[in-house]
Amino acid sequence: MTKPEMIIFDYGHTLLYEPDWNSDRGNAELLKYATKNSHNCTVEDIRKAAELIYGKHVAKVREYGYEISGQAANKTLYDYLGIEFSLSPSEMETVFWDSASVGAIMPDADRMIDYLNEKDIKTAVISNLSWSGEALTKRLNRLLPNNKFEFVMTSSDYFIRKPNSILFEIALKKAGLSANKVWFCGDSVYADVDGAYSVGMFPVLYEGSTAEENPSVRDNAEMNIDFEYLHIHDWREMIEVLEKL
Repeated sequence: MTKPEMIIFDYGHTLLYEPDWNSDRGNAELLKYATKNSHNCTVEDIRKAAELIYGKHVAKVREYGYEISGQAANKTLYDYLGIEFSLSPSEMETVFWDSASVGAIMPDADRMIDYLNEKDIKTAVISNLSWSGEALTKRLNRLLPNNKFEFVMTSSDYFIRKPNSILFEIALKKAGLSANKVWFCGDSVYADVDGAYSVGMFPVLYEGSTAEENPSVRDNAEMNIDFEYLHIHDWREMIEVLEKL
Protein backbone atom coordinates (compact mmCIF):
# COMPACT_ATOMS: atom_id res chain seq x y z
CA MET A 1 0.00 0.00 0.00
CA THR A 2 1.51 3.31 -1.09
CA LYS A 3 0.29 6.85 -0.51
CA PRO A 4 -2.01 7.90 -3.38
CA GLU A 5 -1.78 11.01 -5.52
CA MET A 6 -5.53 10.80 -6.10
CA ILE A 7 -8.49 9.14 -4.41
CA ILE A 8 -11.65 8.57 -6.45
CA PHE A 9 -14.93 7.97 -4.65
CA ASP A 10 -18.25 6.35 -5.28
CA TYR A 11 -21.22 8.57 -4.43
CA GLY A 12 -24.10 6.78 -2.71
CA HIS A 13 -23.44 5.48 0.84
CA THR A 14 -19.84 6.56 0.36
CA LEU A 15 -19.81 10.35 0.33
CA LEU A 16 -23.52 11.07 0.63
CA TYR A 17 -26.76 9.18 1.09
CA GLU A 18 -30.47 9.89 0.61
CA PRO A 19 -32.48 9.61 3.85
CA ASP A 20 -36.27 9.71 3.79
CA TRP A 21 -36.37 9.00 0.04
CA ASN A 22 -39.82 9.60 -1.45
CA SER A 23 -40.24 9.62 -5.24
CA ASP A 24 -43.88 10.74 -4.91
CA ARG A 25 -42.67 13.92 -3.24
CA GLY A 26 -40.24 14.49 -6.13
CA ASN A 27 -42.93 14.04 -8.76
CA ALA A 28 -45.38 16.23 -6.84
CA GLU A 29 -42.84 19.04 -6.97
CA LEU A 30 -42.22 18.46 -10.68
CA LEU A 31 -45.93 18.66 -11.45
CA LYS A 32 -45.89 22.25 -10.21
CA TYR A 33 -43.88 23.05 -13.35
CA ALA A 34 -46.14 21.19 -15.79
CA THR A 35 -47.23 23.27 -18.78
CA LYS A 36 -49.22 20.42 -20.30
CA ASN A 37 -50.89 17.45 -18.64
CA SER A 38 -53.14 16.04 -21.35
CA HIS A 39 -54.63 13.26 -19.22
CA ASN A 40 -54.62 15.07 -15.86
CA CYS A 41 -52.08 12.59 -14.54
CA THR A 42 -51.60 12.41 -10.79
CA VAL A 43 -48.56 11.48 -8.74
CA GLU A 44 -49.99 7.97 -8.52
CA ASP A 45 -50.24 7.78 -12.32
CA ILE A 46 -46.59 8.83 -12.60
CA ARG A 47 -45.56 6.22 -10.04
CA LYS A 48 -47.27 3.44 -11.99
CA ALA A 49 -45.71 4.57 -15.27
CA ALA A 50 -42.28 4.82 -13.62
CA GLU A 51 -42.63 1.22 -12.49
CA LEU A 52 -43.02 0.31 -16.16
CA ILE A 53 -40.28 2.54 -17.60
CA TYR A 54 -37.71 2.33 -14.80
CA GLY A 55 -38.78 -0.72 -12.84
CA LYS A 56 -39.05 -2.98 -15.88
CA HIS A 57 -37.21 -1.63 -18.91
CA VAL A 58 -34.36 0.42 -17.43
CA ALA A 59 -33.78 -2.29 -14.82
CA LYS A 60 -33.49 -4.88 -17.59
CA VAL A 61 -30.74 -2.87 -19.30
CA ARG A 62 -28.86 -2.53 -16.02
CA GLU A 63 -28.87 -6.29 -15.55
CA TYR A 64 -26.48 -6.46 -18.50
CA GLY A 65 -24.15 -3.83 -17.05
CA TYR A 66 -25.37 -0.91 -19.13
CA GLU A 67 -27.12 2.35 -18.32
CA ILE A 68 -29.77 4.50 -19.93
CA SER A 69 -29.46 8.26 -19.60
CA GLY A 70 -31.81 9.39 -16.87
CA GLN A 71 -32.81 12.36 -19.00
CA ALA A 72 -33.74 10.03 -21.87
CA ALA A 73 -35.67 7.77 -19.50
CA ASN A 74 -37.50 10.80 -18.09
CA LYS A 75 -38.41 11.95 -21.60
CA THR A 76 -39.84 8.50 -22.28
CA LEU A 77 -41.76 8.52 -19.00
CA TYR A 78 -43.33 11.96 -19.31
CA ASP A 79 -44.01 11.77 -23.06
CA TYR A 80 -45.72 8.44 -22.37
CA LEU A 81 -47.95 10.28 -19.89
CA GLY A 82 -48.44 13.35 -22.08
CA ILE A 83 -46.83 15.75 -19.60
CA GLU A 84 -44.62 18.69 -20.56
CA PHE A 85 -42.68 21.00 -18.25
CA SER A 86 -41.31 24.52 -18.27
CA LEU A 87 -37.98 23.13 -17.02
CA SER A 88 -34.95 21.93 -18.97
CA PRO A 89 -34.04 18.22 -18.64
CA SER A 90 -31.21 19.21 -16.30
CA GLU A 91 -33.49 21.34 -14.14
CA MET A 92 -36.01 18.49 -13.95
CA GLU A 93 -33.32 16.21 -12.52
CA THR A 94 -32.46 18.63 -9.75
CA VAL A 95 -36.05 19.58 -8.84
CA PHE A 96 -37.08 15.92 -8.57
CA TRP A 97 -33.94 14.73 -6.77
CA ASP A 98 -33.80 17.51 -4.18
CA SER A 99 -37.49 17.04 -3.43
CA ALA A 100 -37.34 13.23 -3.20
CA SER A 101 -34.47 13.56 -0.69
CA VAL A 102 -32.46 16.63 0.19
CA GLY A 103 -29.50 14.31 0.84
CA ALA A 104 -27.08 13.98 3.74
CA ILE A 105 -23.36 13.57 4.34
CA MET A 106 -21.96 10.18 5.32
CA PRO A 107 -20.39 10.48 8.78
CA ASP A 108 -17.09 12.43 8.66
CA ALA A 109 -17.04 12.54 4.84
CA ASP A 110 -16.64 16.33 5.02
CA ARG A 111 -13.79 16.01 7.52
CA MET A 112 -12.08 13.45 5.28
CA ILE A 113 -12.42 15.68 2.19
CA ASP A 114 -10.93 18.61 4.11
CA TYR A 115 -8.00 16.40 5.11
CA LEU A 116 -7.32 15.33 1.52
CA ASN A 117 -7.46 18.94 0.34
CA GLU A 118 -5.00 19.92 3.06
CA LYS A 119 -2.60 17.15 2.00
CA ASP A 120 -2.94 18.02 -1.72
CA ILE A 121 -4.34 14.59 -2.56
CA LYS A 122 -6.52 14.95 -5.65
CA THR A 123 -10.12 13.73 -5.59
CA ALA A 124 -12.87 12.77 -8.05
CA VAL A 125 -16.12 10.78 -8.22
CA ILE A 126 -17.48 7.87 -10.30
CA SER A 127 -21.05 6.76 -9.59
CA ASN A 128 -23.54 4.27 -11.00
CA LEU A 129 -26.41 6.71 -11.21
CA SER A 130 -29.33 7.56 -13.48
CA TRP A 131 -28.75 11.27 -12.91
CA SER A 132 -26.24 13.17 -14.97
CA GLY A 133 -22.79 14.18 -13.82
CA GLU A 134 -24.03 17.77 -13.90
CA ALA A 135 -26.86 16.99 -11.46
CA LEU A 136 -24.56 15.02 -9.16
CA THR A 137 -21.99 17.83 -9.19
CA LYS A 138 -24.65 20.27 -7.99
CA ARG A 139 -25.56 17.96 -5.12
CA LEU A 140 -21.94 17.36 -4.14
CA ASN A 141 -21.20 21.08 -4.21
CA ARG A 142 -24.25 21.82 -2.06
CA LEU A 143 -23.53 19.22 0.61
CA LEU A 144 -19.72 19.13 0.44
CA PRO A 145 -18.94 22.75 -0.48
CA ASN A 146 -15.23 22.41 0.30
CA ASN A 147 -14.69 19.64 -2.25
CA LYS A 148 -12.12 20.04 -5.00
CA PHE A 149 -13.26 17.15 -7.20
CA GLU A 150 -11.37 17.28 -10.49
CA PHE A 151 -14.19 15.47 -12.28
CA VAL A 152 -17.53 13.80 -11.54
CA MET A 153 -18.61 10.85 -13.71
CA THR A 154 -21.95 9.04 -13.68
CA SER A 155 -22.98 5.94 -15.60
CA SER A 156 -25.88 7.98 -17.00
CA ASP A 157 -23.37 10.00 -19.05
CA TYR A 158 -21.44 6.98 -20.33
CA PHE A 159 -24.03 4.20 -20.94
CA ILE A 160 -21.94 1.68 -18.99
CA ARG A 161 -21.91 0.86 -15.27
CA LYS A 162 -19.24 -0.09 -12.78
CA PRO A 163 -17.47 -2.52 -12.56
CA ASN A 164 -16.89 -2.05 -16.31
CA SER A 165 -13.19 -1.24 -16.57
CA ILE A 166 -13.83 1.38 -19.28
CA LEU A 167 -15.22 3.82 -16.69
CA PHE A 168 -12.13 3.43 -14.52
CA GLU A 169 -9.81 3.73 -17.52
CA ILE A 170 -11.55 6.95 -18.59
CA ALA A 171 -11.04 8.29 -15.08
CA LEU A 172 -7.32 7.53 -15.21
CA LYS A 173 -7.04 9.40 -18.51
CA LYS A 174 -8.89 12.38 -17.03
CA ALA A 175 -6.58 12.29 -14.01
CA GLY A 176 -3.42 11.91 -16.09
CA LEU A 177 -2.13 9.36 -13.59
CA SER A 178 -1.08 5.73 -13.69
CA ALA A 179 -3.36 3.32 -11.84
CA ASN A 180 -0.81 2.56 -9.11
CA LYS A 181 -1.05 6.18 -7.94
CA VAL A 182 -4.82 6.10 -7.49
CA TRP A 183 -7.11 4.67 -4.80
CA PHE A 184 -10.79 4.02 -5.36
CA CYS A 185 -13.26 4.04 -2.44
CA GLY A 186 -16.75 2.62 -2.54
CA ASP A 187 -19.31 0.59 -0.63
CA SER A 188 -19.72 -2.31 -3.11
CA VAL A 189 -17.30 -5.20 -3.56
CA TYR A 190 -18.76 -5.99 -6.97
CA ALA A 191 -18.98 -2.49 -8.45
CA ASP A 192 -16.18 -0.66 -6.66
CA VAL A 193 -13.55 -3.00 -5.24
CA ASP A 194 -13.51 -5.44 -8.17
CA GLY A 195 -13.84 -2.65 -10.72
CA ALA A 196 -10.94 -0.65 -9.33
CA TYR A 197 -8.71 -3.71 -8.99
CA SER A 198 -9.37 -4.69 -12.62
CA VAL A 199 -7.43 -1.62 -13.83
CA GLY A 200 -4.76 -1.61 -11.12
CA MET A 201 -6.17 0.99 -8.73
CA PHE A 202 -5.89 0.25 -5.02
CA PRO A 203 -9.39 -0.58 -3.71
CA VAL A 204 -10.89 0.70 -0.47
CA LEU A 205 -14.12 -0.91 0.76
CA TYR A 206 -16.02 1.58 2.89
CA GLU A 207 -18.94 0.23 4.89
CA GLY A 208 -20.08 3.21 6.94
CA SER A 209 -23.31 3.06 8.91
CA THR A 210 -26.36 5.30 8.84
CA ALA A 211 -29.96 4.90 9.94
CA GLU A 212 -30.72 3.90 6.34
CA GLU A 213 -29.88 0.29 5.44
CA ASN A 214 -27.35 -0.08 2.64
CA PRO A 215 -28.12 -3.14 0.44
CA SER A 216 -24.50 -3.26 -0.77
CA VAL A 217 -23.29 -4.25 2.70
CA ARG A 218 -25.57 -7.30 2.62
CA ASP A 219 -24.38 -8.23 -0.87
CA ASN A 220 -20.72 -7.76 0.11
CA ALA A 221 -20.99 -10.52 2.71
CA GLU A 222 -21.53 -13.04 -0.08
CA MET A 223 -18.40 -12.08 -2.03
CA ASN A 224 -14.79 -13.12 -1.59
CA ILE A 225 -11.83 -10.80 -2.09
CA ASP A 226 -8.51 -12.54 -2.83
CA PHE A 227 -6.30 -9.50 -3.36
CA GLU A 228 -4.95 -6.64 -1.26
CA TYR A 229 -7.43 -3.95 -0.32
CA LEU A 230 -8.31 -1.68 2.60
CA HIS A 231 -11.55 -2.27 4.54
CA ILE A 232 -12.81 0.61 6.67
CA HIS A 233 -16.05 1.51 8.47
CA ASP A 234 -15.33 5.15 9.28
CA TRP A 235 -13.63 7.88 7.26
CA ARG A 236 -11.47 8.70 10.27
CA GLU A 237 -9.89 5.27 9.78
CA MET A 238 -8.70 6.27 6.32
CA ILE A 239 -7.22 9.50 7.65
CA GLU A 240 -5.28 7.44 10.20
CA VAL A 241 -4.03 5.06 7.48
CA LEU A 242 -2.90 7.93 5.27
CA GLU A 243 -1.11 9.61 8.17
CA LYS A 244 1.06 6.50 8.56
CA LEU A 245 2.11 6.31 4.88
